[in-house]
Amino acid sequence: MNRRSFLKKAPVAASTPLLLNGLSLRALAEQSPIQQLAASSANDRVLVIIQLHGGNDGLNALIPINQYSRYYDLRPNIAIADKGSRGIIQLDNTLADEQQLGLHPDMLGMKELYDEGQMAIVQSVAYDNINGSHFRSRDIWFMGGDYDEYMDSAWMGRYLDQLFPGYPNQYPNDGMPDPLGIEIGNSVSLAFHRDNGIPTSIAINNPEQFYNLINSVGVDPPESVADTYYGHELQWILDIEKKSNQYAGRLRELYEKGRNSAGVQYPEKYPLNAPAQSVRNGLAPQLKMIARLLSGGIKTKIFLARIGGFDTHASQVEAHDASMGVHAALLYHISEAMKAFQADLKNLGLDNRVMTVTMSEFGRRAKSNGSYGTDHGTAAPMFVFGRNVKPSVVGANPDLSNLNRNNLRHQFDYRQVFGSLVQDWMLADSAALDRTGFNEFLTPEKKITLVGDPVTSVDSIEFARQRYYLRPCSPNPAEGLTQIQYRINAREWVQLEVLNSMGNTIQTIVNQTQTAGEYTKTIDVTDWPTGAYIVSIKTTGWQETTKLIVV
Repeated sequence: MNRRSFLKKAPVAASTPLLLNGLSLRALAEQSPIQQLAASSANDRVLVIIQLHGGNDGLNALIPINQYSRYYDLRPNIAIADKGSRGIIQLDNTLADEQQLGLHPDMLGMKELYDEGQMAIVQSVAYDNINGSHFRSRDIWFMGGDYDEYMDSAWMGRYLDQLFPGYPNQYPNDGMPDPLGIEIGNSVSLAFHRDNGIPTSIAINNPEQFYNLINSVGVDPPESVADTYYGHELQWILDIEKKSNQYAGRLRELYEKGRNSAGVQYPEKYPLNAPAQSVRNGLAPQLKMIARLLSGGIKTKIFLARIGGFDTHASQVEAHDASMGVHAALLYHISEAMKAFQADLKNLGLDNRVMTVTMSEFGRRAKSNGSYGTDHGTAAPMFVFGRNVKPSVVGANPDLSNLNRNNLRHQFDYRQVFGSLVQDWMLADSAALDRTGFNEFLTPEKKITLVGDPVTSVDSIEFARQRYYLRPCSPNPAEGLTQIQYRINAREWVQLEVLNSMGNTIQTIVNQTQTAGEYTKTIDVTDWPTGAYIVSIKTTGWQETTKLIVV
């Protein structure tokens, strides 16, 4: 192992001032008591970013149902069917007709998260004059800049540098013993670089591997270093190696201390037809590792995970079935991995601390090509996940009759999304927002709200109750006919029954698959013995009961 390879992974980052409950004393002195409480409660908040490398085809992930004919005309060889067992999944039938969306059939996990109030969608995200190069456009998203700006720093690095001044010299320390940022992968990208080009992150595939890598460098440091330019550079490298050893040992300790939920199964493979290289779920192990590190007590603020394969110029779908193939497998990987991640965090008591957002350097063209694929495009949706997300669909369905050279027109700048999360989730102060460069995208005219109530999760709870509910029986008490009203938000199996006080089924009212919508069932209790009964409804992922009194 040479030092060049070692330094690609090195944690040239992290620096923390004296902290009280994780908050800078200087910051406390400048804030009101209410601000202090809000800021201190934010200290353990975490942002996970999932990079979808290659350019995600948002139009086959979110299909505008109100424009299905136009959608099909634009891409007949890759269009997802509007009905059938492998047809689109209606996202939410409470949305207005012009806002109706269909999910790809392999995004069932994300549909469930949406129904639970744990997902928001931001439609048609990009930036002006989008660059069609994968690496240049990716760096623009990382920089937080415009299409014509070139920076040696990124918004994540600048934010962390503001939050933890003095990095890397003063780190790790008792206040911040962990890396400020962690990238899952083989090398540090631009994503966490600060203004002087020094990154505020380390890159790991897993803590054990990172520990072994650091300890394999195997060169004893010199006893003294000359007071020369060369000597100063050598000392810097030696200091970084020392910090790397500290971080490596700390990460292994946290990983061994942490755990994943016994009852949560992270997906490993796509179960349907796709090329062999697309079958394995590369995202799930990354999220599983993040959950385990968080369980172990890591204080890292931002994690960057990646999943590639989205550059689908050819064979995006299976020729015999457009609902399967490379892109279907990728959407399945994200959907099922996020479902498992959220369940894992919940079981570990960590779901109140974590917000996750996806990003992709650009979308794909609305019009498919002749190779069962799509070429580089512009806008695509971003997905935000978490217990404290404000569940919603932000923005309108893309107008497929108003394209720009077969490209979707963007509605939102990517900095509106990142800025909202940094301000409302990470609770960045004005100085930190200045460093990110997001302030101009947080004005009243441009601000979008993606974070709900962080204390009660009332937004998520109320959102779910509007889409799945069982109303009290009416009339109740009843002596003749009474009505039971309920609502579901997906096509699924429903079991509706009445139980007596012993838990025995008295009457099964519904036991079949039903489409999304509101239902009213009438039952006759005239001949029933007086007393208390339980009306119970069950679906695939929801259960509720209400009491019925018969007189």
